[in-house]
Amino acid sequence: MIIRPSLPTDATGISRVLTALTAAGLRVSPSDTDFALNNYIENPNGIECSVATDPEGVILGFQALLMAVEGNQYGVTPGWGIIGTHIHPEAIRQGIGGKLFIVTRRAALKANLKFIDATIQNYNTGGLAYYESVGFRTYETIEEAVRKVYDLS
Repeated sequence: MIIRPSLPTDATGISRVLTALTAAGLRVSPSDTDFALNNYIENPNGIECSVATDPEGVILGFQALLMAVEGNQYGVTPGWGIIGTHIHPEAIRQGIGGKLFIVTRRAALKANLKFIDATIQNYNTGGLAYYESVGFRTYETIEEAVRKVYDLS
């Protein structure tokens, strides 16, 4: 497995991961290539977006870290990080998320973040367990989601 920074040319591969998650009932947000490019790879508030690939370059998953700004769509405190982790359903339980988080945590420290928010849908039991396993803790439960925080201070 290779972990590397995402490139604009990765938008199609990221879209494939998102589409597979939607088909598996683990995602409801958009999954198209433009969404992947604009919201993860080239997001103006992006701090880091890394992909995990197999030796042939097929994207198995990715993790994006954004800076929360005033009025962000997630309602996260400005100045916090916002993380999203997306692993292809056929690649789960291979340690991909943990390897991606090593890179993301390093980027968060470099950006002087104190906290990272992960908002996970209640039905995503794998996502909830993953974030707990890397040190996130629940700080709020909202309608259909659990909000977890990672403390970098």
